[in-house]
Amino acid sequence: MNRALQIHQRLTDVYGSPTWRNPLPPLDELISTILSQNTNDTNRDRAFDALRARFPSWEAVRDAPEAEVIEAIRPAGLANQKGPRIQAVLRQITAERGDLSLDFLHEYSTEEAQQWLLKFKGVGPKTAAIVLLFALGKPAFPVDTHVHRVTGRLGIRPPKMSADKAHKYLAAQFPPETYYAAHLNIIRLGREICTARKPNCAICPLADLCDYAKNLGKTHES
Repeated sequence: MNRALQIHQRLTDVYGSPTWRNPLPPLDELISTILSQNTNDTNRDRAFDALRARFPSWEAVRDAPEAEVIEAIRPAGLANQKGPRIQAVLRQITAERGDLSLDFLHEYSTEEAQQWLLKFKGVGPKTAAIVLLFALGKPAFPVDTHVHRVTGRLGIRPPKMSADKAHKYLAAQFPPETYYAAHLNIIRLGREICTARKPNCAICPLADLCDYAKNLGKTHES
C-alpha cells in the first residue's frame, strides 16, 4: 500500500467519511470559491449569502453596478478585486454560452471541464478543482493552504513544489475514489493538529508516517 493511501485510510479511521457543505450548482460553486480566496469559510458564506439576498439572479449580479456587487461581498475581503472578477466571469460565460449555467460541464471529460474553467481570470487550479470535485462529481484533488502544508510535512510531495503544481502530483498519489474524503480530512488535520505555526505532533494520528514528525523526534534526541 502506498503512503498516500495509508494516510487516507488512517484519517478515515480517525475522522470518518466527511461531507462537504451543502452541494451547490456548478456556477454557484464557482462564485463561492472565488469569494473564498484569501478568507475563511465563514466570511465566504456571509458574502455569498449577501450576494444572493441582494440580487435575484446571476444575471442581476452580472448587470449590476460594480459598486453594488463590491458592497454585497465585502465580508469576504478583497471585495474590490473579487467583485469585478465575478462580473467578468459571468459576462464571459454569457458571451460564450448564451446563458448563465455551467451544467453543460457535466458532459465534458475532467480534463475538458478543467481547461474550460481555467481560462477565466482569477480561476486557478484550486478553484477549478473544487468545482470539478464538489459540484461536478469529477475526479480532481484540490490543494489549498492546509493540504499543501500537510502533504509537504508528510513527505508525499516534493518539499519545494508549489500548490499549483501539487494538484496534478497529489492526484497521482491518491486513488481517485479517495479524493473527496482525503481532501476534506487533510484539511481538518491541518486546522486542528498540523497547524502552520505549532503543529501538535504528539497527538497526530499520522506521526509515524510523517517526515516532519520523525525529523522533530531526531532533533529532540540529539
